[in-house]
Amino acid sequence: MSASQGWVGLVGDYLLDPRSWTEPGGLGERLVEHVWLSGLSVALAVLLTVPVALLLGHAGRGGGLAVVLGNLGRAVPVLALIALLFLLPAPLGPRDASVVVALTLFAVPPLLTNTYVGVRQVDRGVVEAARGMGMSAAQVLLRVELPLALPLVLTGLRLAALQTVATASVAGMVAGPGLGRIVTEGFTTDAPSRYVGAALVIAALALAVEGLLVLLQRAADRVGRARRRGPGGGAADDGEDLQDAGVASLGFTTS
Repeated sequence: MSASQGWVGLVGDYLLDPRSWTEPGGLGERLVEHVWLSGLSVALAVLLTVPVALLLGHAGRGGGLAVVLGNLGRAVPVLALIALLFLLPAPLGPRDASVVVALTLFAVPPLLTNTYVGVRQVDRGVVEAARGMGMSAAQVLLRVELPLALPLVLTGLRLAALQTVATASVAGMVAGPGLGRIVTEGFTTDAPSRYVGAALVIAALALAVEGLLVLLQRAADRVGRARRRGPGGGAADDGEDLQDAGVASLGFTTS
């Protein structure tokens, strides 16, 4: 048996051993921590970012701010940010809160940029038609711009979730929770089966998140198309009427 085959066998044995998943600090416990921290961070980023980006996109202002914040968020090293937050006093310091804050800030750029761009790319003719039909600013945003921008918003969510799941492993390098802790411990104790096995679990988790969000995006697209067609293929809401009105305002007809 070659060295590589023996090495692969050790990793397989580690992943298939029930004790690797059930022992304190094992794969099961660290996986739950990883999912919890990643999910909480992305949820906070959505709550803090998407409403602001929708309003900025609707108002047509703040494009430069969105770009600057997006680039700034990508430029800051997450490991350095977590290490800095660990040095601060409570309620931060060496606590899960520091990891959540760092991951939340890291998830903001794709959500901010994609949501803003998605709203700004909505056909201005459709928006003006909605206003001409007497819709308020809130109605235009929620019933016209947001549904049409939803594909890009979901793309931003997918990017933010993937980056967060992958980057959460960095927290283990500074004694944070999650699967990265096992990777760090494996390197420290020279146990390749542990750090390679944990890395494979992180990769599998990222692929699972990617798959779920792709399915969600496709489901949202199908729902949007079904609403536009309506029962029997007719328009189900104001979306089709607004599109027709926008085309008519340019001097064309849809018949």
